[in-house]
Amino acid sequence: MSENLEKSTFSDRMLGLKRKCIALQLAIRHAKTPWYAKVIGILTLLYALSPIDLIPDFIPVLGYLDDLLIVPLGVWLTLKFIPADVWIECEAEAARLELSKPPKDWRGVILIVFIWLCLLGAGLFITKNLFSITPENNQNNHN
Repeated sequence: MSENLEKSTFSDRMLGLKRKCIALQLAIRHAKTPWYAKVIGILTLLYALSPIDLIPDFIPVLGYLDDLLIVPLGVWLTLKFIPADVWIECEAEAARLELSKPPKDWRGVILIVFIWLCLLGAGLFITKNLFSITPENNQNNHN
């Protein structure tokens, strides 16, 4: 029975976290939110959604440490700069949206794919220039 209680509280916490992320997204778009809160919030959400981490997740303990510190710190810092009335309004809207069908917004996915393609292109360009054989290098190797 205690397992069901633990699962329930964990599930409730995850739903609450989801609602806060939706509220944060709404607060970033709100007209009364200061620009610096919007910048911190956007960077926090991009980092949270991005598959690129400062410390890769396959490194034991340290890999998840950045997710456990940077994202909550960014959310906390963003919330410090958002006016209380704006946050209350956005939380209420997030709760209302949670009950309705979620909108299909592909902008975040497109941004992440674009960043990955740019990184891939830069890596291929660097690799090509690093390992390319020019006629001058080829002549030096045969002499």
